[in-house]
Amino acid sequence: MSLSRAPRRALPAAALVAAAALALTACSSDSNGKSGGGGGTNFVTSTGGISTVSKGERAATGTLAGKTIEGKQLDVADLKGKVVVLNVWGSWCAPCRAEAPHFAKTAKDMKAKGANVEFVGINTRDDAVDDGLAFDKEFGIPYQSLFDPYGKLILEGFPKGTLNPQAIPSTIVLDKDGKIAARSLMALDETKLRSMIDPLLAEK
Repeated sequence: MSLSRAPRRALPAAALVAAAALALTACSSDSNGKSGGGGGTNFVTSTGGISTVSKGERAATGTLAGKTIEGKQLDVADLKGKVVVLNVWGSWCAPCRAEAPHFAKTAKDMKAKGANVEFVGINTRDDAVDDGLAFDKEFGIPYQSLFDPYGKLILEGFPKGTLNPQAIPSTIVLDKDGKIAARSLMALDETKLRSMIDPLLAEK
């Protein structure tokens, strides 16, 4: 799916480069799991569109830290030792809205069972945090989201070839060492999401 979204206000000059890199396509789903870029990420894509990386070939992320939509500071590096699910989303994106109930349910269920996993959202291309806060309230999202309106974290936080900035929603799952182990460039249901998480929880 592809939508065009005009911003409600002009972008600050410092953000123009990042905004240009995100292009005008606001929401798309790549069922083939292609990244749209090179880089030594070592992904192997399954028929279901979920890409995985063997344990010995995984790359680390760059810095994924900043303010959340609630105004708190969050650094993904502090979550090392847990499996971390990073979901890139926008409140304006229909596939993001479709998958949100599955993410909310999975996160709540896994927390209730004491699973060694943390969920973190990356809210992108929303002009104001109020949009993201309304999204979280509507779908009962129980975890924090970094506020990344111009895609800076997406562009700088992941190795080249990991994410296609035009593919939103996207999901990256980090292993307990903080390395990129699985990726999806499409909306996920609970079954597919668990298929990315469970093997990493079982790793020693």
